[in-house]
Amino acid sequence: MPMKNNFIFLAATLSVLSFNSCRDKDGSINIFPVSKDIELGAQVSAQIESDPATYPLIPLTGDNNARAHAYLNAIVDKIKASGKLDYKDEFAWKVRIIRDDNTLNAFCTPGGYIYVYTGLIKYLDKADHLAGVMGHEMGHADHRHSTDAMTRDFGVQTLLDIVLGKSSQGTLVQMAANLASLKYSRGNESEADDSSVDYLGGTGYACSGAAGFFEKLIADGQNPQVPQFLSTHPNPDNRVAAIHAKATANGCSETYSSGESDFAQFKRDLNL
Repeated sequence: MPMKNNFIFLAATLSVLSFNSCRDKDGSINIFPVSKDIELGAQVSAQIESDPATYPLIPLTGDNNARAHAYLNAIVDKIKASGKLDYKDEFAWKVRIIRDDNTLNAFCTPGGYIYVYTGLIKYLDKADHLAGVMGHEMGHADHRHSTDAMTRDFGVQTLLDIVLGKSSQGTLVQMAANLASLKYSRGNESEADDSSVDYLGGTGYACSGAAGFFEKLIADGQNPQVPQFLSTHPNPDNRVAAIHAKATANGCSETYSSGESDFAQFKRDLNL
């Protein structure tokens, strides 16, 4: 193809992407169309499932495993029922558990594939805290923060290669690794915190549940196992105050739910 035609094709592709893009809370523009969030999420999810050495996923079968995944799916279903998700029906919203007791983490791919580490589950004291963290991660996906951040980390050309079906296995491996430790912007983190409060209102969980996670981090003096992006960006003290302020503004319950026996059983099913 002549150079002039190449330029015209790329310009047209960028024009289409811009037309389908959205501006985030902090002003950054996501050049990925929503359809590609869905496609990319499925590709990254498949990569994670094909790499048990890096991502030792707990099987879906077996009584204990099935009950554990059903417990998490019930949280997801309640969040979806909030009516606050923009892509409730478009995204997959599938959850898997990663067997790694030393990692306090959870992440969500584009398109709504949610991964929760047993280390995080073991660390948390209450079901409300877990629901708050899951709401936060679902907020990142629903606001399409991950593809926004990937644009920053991988560059426009790499995203164009994916759009054109030229993504390599190595790129997917790197993307999966980056998602597990992705550093979002301050605006993205605040928006995900706010969304967690919005999602949990009316679910039966304390709508400020995510604050409980950060309050425990503060009490523990910033547990060294926690990824930096979760614990210090923005400062957890500020995040706790902002989450409680949002809950007050929403007029929603901050009383912890009575489902602690179910949460304890959930941990026992995972042998935690």
